[in-house]
Amino acid sequence: MIANYGFNATLTAKAGMSDQLVELLLTGLDEGSPGASEHCVVYLVSRSASDPDVVHVTEGWTSEEDHHRVFAGEAAQAIVARIGPLLAKESDYTDYVPVRGKAAF
Repeated sequence: MIANYGFNATLTAKAGMSDQLVELLLTGLDEGSPGASEHCVVYLVSRSASDPDVVHVTEGWTSEEDHHRVFAGEAAQAIVARIGPLLAKESDYTDYVPVRGKAAF
């Protein structure tokens, strides 16, 4: 499958909460979670190299519609609800249209 829609989120955890935030975001890869969907072709959680409280999430989806449908589901909303209390400020989001690239893990 090819990613036709993607986004990047930059999240800033409260001091000392970034490990919890990363662990929570990684549950997005569990069976039944958004990152495990056949429509999610990229799900990458990264830490900032310069700020230990900053975490980035990069996702690639087969379509914007698939992304919105999956994120409207119960599993995604449960994760989203648990993220808020870990954050120091509002997250920054950028959506994009992937052109070409490579991801191997």
